[in-house]
Amino acid sequence: MENEKNEMISAKYITADTDHMEYQLGMDNIGSEVQDEVISRMNAYDADAYTAADVLRALRKDVLSPEDFGALLSPAALPFLEQMAQRAQAETRKHFGNSVQMFTPLYIANYCENYCIYCGFNCHNKIRRAKLDMDEIEQELKAIAETGLQEILILTGESRAMSPVSYIGEAVKLARKYFRVIGIEIYPLNVDEYAYLHECGVDYVTVFQETYDDQKYKTLHLGGHKRIFPYRLNAQERALMGGMRGVGFAALLGLSDFRKDAFATGLHAYLLQRKYPHAEIAFSCPRLRPIINNDKINPKDVHEPQLLQVVCAYRIFMPFASITISTRERAGFRDNIIGIAATKISAGVDVGIGGHSGEDKGDEQFEISDGRSVDEVYNAIVEHNLQPVMADYLYV
Repeated sequence: MENEKNEMISAKYITADTDHMEYQLGMDNIGSEVQDEVISRMNAYDADAYTAADVLRALRKDVLSPEDFGALLSPAALPFLEQMAQRAQAETRKHFGNSVQMFTPLYIANYCENYCIYCGFNCHNKIRRAKLDMDEIEQELKAIAETGLQEILILTGESRAMSPVSYIGEAVKLARKYFRVIGIEIYPLNVDEYAYLHECGVDYVTVFQETYDDQKYKTLHLGGHKRIFPYRLNAQERALMGGMRGVGFAALLGLSDFRKDAFATGLHAYLLQRKYPHAEIAFSCPRLRPIINNDKINPKDVHEPQLLQVVCAYRIFMPFASITISTRERAGFRDNIIGIAATKISAGVDVGIGGHSGEDKGDEQFEISDGRSVDEVYNAIVEHNLQPVMADYLYV
């Protein structure tokens, strides 16, 4: 059955001529209304229309509307960044105390069928491709567990042929022997596939939409199943329908208008939480980083003050959401942001294939900025008078 599904969703038939808004054979179309609302409200969002008065009005509210969230993302909010940081810090302490969750990603394969012009894994890049077998995956898991971490994020390139759902499921079953919390960041799946991986032991699913601007999305994704915009956008909802307890949202800031993308990301999460109140919501805030062959794609004015603004706006708008700060950012910025709004930080990161237990067998997806070990990040958290947490969930 899985081979049939892989054939139906075969990426080789999805090219730059394929309508990026049309579902392909084998892709679940759940008929969700969320996508239309996100896109219509994002298109109507005019960041330059907000004033200082709008920003201050939003900061005075206990509970923010999407309109207030838009004000906090606007250029008018930049002069009030200190007030935003203070409010974000107060919300973080109220709902999370001093705790900061630690985890690390584990890349188990970097084969990819997509032609995304900004990504190091894209199928036209001449990189070392690799896929770990189950013995190698277990060695990686053991090496990571020995650092004391109890949460792991399993990632693959987006290739159903080389990293089928069954392969990911077996990796998750192994990971359950060593870790209390398991997330996945893989290609989008159908509801039944998410249900299967949940049964294997997956707790949460993260999907980067990259950009919510469907026209920009079309120019960036020239082939492969990732080209199909709505299938990707509705992945989190399918994951929740499949039984996942948590879902993560992100746009890759810098690919398009970062304010519109941040607004759409926050609104997407907001609407799904209203529809699925039990869902645990998480944000990631990645900026475009240098990788092979993407030197012509430069981040669009997303500097550290703008990134801080986005993170604080997420926190004030959705106080209960987890916020992850990536190793794409420098160590000093990461250390400061966990004292303000971020609640989750990666450590001991290797974005190649097989680097935790030995030599990297395959090339990395992007360049990281913060290469500190688990102990170094742990100590940095303590030095900022915060509490490192290795796992926030227990199975009984």
